[in-house]
Amino acid sequence: MGMAWPFGLVADEKVCLGRVLVVDDEDSIRSLLRMTLAQAGYDVEEAEDGGRAVEVLNSGDNPLMVDVIICDIRMPRINGVEAIAYFRAQYPSLPVIVLTGYHDEQLASSLRKQGVVECLEKPAEREQILASVAQAIAGRRISFYP
Repeated sequence: MGMAWPFGLVADEKVCLGRVLVVDDEDSIRSLLRMTLAQAGYDVEEAEDGGRAVEVLNSGDNPLMVDVIICDIRMPRINGVEAIAYFRAQYPSLPVIVLTGYHDEQLASSLRKQGVVECLEKPAEREQILASVAQAIAGRRISFYP
């Protein structure tokens, strides 16, 4: 029996490059990222805060159906720093890219120590976002298959 594709993959459909979870409390940022990533061939899941992100990650049969998380820092309820600490602890193989409106070198360096692959500033360039995501996924595949 062949693999069952949950999203009805048709033969002529573009191959999905990976799934990205976008965590940001601003609708406009989420829809911009969704558009950017979808046009480039990624599947996009959205969460408006850290709590919802955790629900999305835990909702599938396999939480690692997501390949990369792009996460904002300043959000209501569970902020990005707390959410990222959780992602890193629960899903250490899942790359996290931070997208923030506030540059803070100390925070960026402490996040990198936690294993965040990239800290981008809003508004990040389309190319920069796509390059970071592609790099994060490539890095993850390498570490997955030693």
